[in-house]
Amino acid sequence: MQTRRMGRTGLYVTPICFGGNVLGWTTDQQRSYDVLDTFVAGGGNFIDSADVYSRWAPGHVGGESERILGDWMQARNNRSNLIIATKVGMRMDDGPNGEGLSRYRIIKHVEDSLKRLKTDYIDLYQSHADDLNTPLDETLRAYDDLISSGKVRYIGASNFAAWRLTKALWVSERHNLARYECVQPRYNLVMRADYERELEPMCISEGVGVITYSSLASGFFSGKYRAGQALPTSPRAGGVQANYMNERGFKILAAVDAVAKELNTTSGQVALAWIMARPGITAAIASGTTVDQVKDLTASAELVLPAAAIASLTEASA
Repeated sequence: MQTRRMGRTGLYVTPICFGGNVLGWTTDQQRSYDVLDTFVAGGGNFIDSADVYSRWAPGHVGGESERILGDWMQARNNRSNLIIATKVGMRMDDGPNGEGLSRYRIIKHVEDSLKRLKTDYIDLYQSHADDLNTPLDETLRAYDDLISSGKVRYIGASNFAAWRLTKALWVSERHNLARYECVQPRYNLVMRADYERELEPMCISEGVGVITYSSLASGFFSGKYRAGQALPTSPRAGGVQANYMNERGFKILAAVDAVAKELNTTSGQVALAWIMARPGITAAIASGTTVDQVKDLTASAELVLPAAAIASLTEASA
């Protein structure tokens, strides 16, 4: 699998990033090992997680994904071959300091993530969500110290508006601090406007890498959702129904299916390949809970859509 440079850095990652939100949530430890093994065997080197995964599940406290990922890397002895991304900022504790991007939280929670991941460094440490209550220079100074100490190599931002990312880059330059080298927006064929309107041109102009999440629209483009058919028994099915199963969503899905049929491939591969063909995209995050699903994900990195196919999908989803 070919790699892509992340923004203006010297870091190269595969254009498919495995989404670790499923690890320890919808996949148990053995199945997690199976899908991770399959991803690496298919040429993938980029895996995304977060400290909060999967705190939302009953009986979970957060850190389940990182813990399984760390156990797997230790068992396979493959840490040096991987680019590991994780995040901080979502609520992990009760009380006033239980969430956000203060220096206190970043310094505390990076240690927790390192222990769970069984590693002494994180390749890409990301702010999971913007924190308007903490000065940007406080957050960036904490990250800068972690980079200087060798515990973190690069930093990124997730769910940041273009104006806040622009301001963060300005603060980094003014104070000579590490800057956000990538951003992680929600982006897929159904949800395009929020990213394309301001964030896309800004990232291209400033050399900021882009790693999209919800790239398959929570599985809407996986082939499991069709009009008039029963919903899958997936924990995400309700959200897919509410956000994507409507007239516009099914119109876009029909266009994806038509391209997939023409190219003798799957709808999921087409949806991911369209994202990867977009200017400025570094990687598309997607997760799979079975070996076959992950094989489909890695194959999408090799799919080159004809210009006519890209145009038809872009028009259908406009």
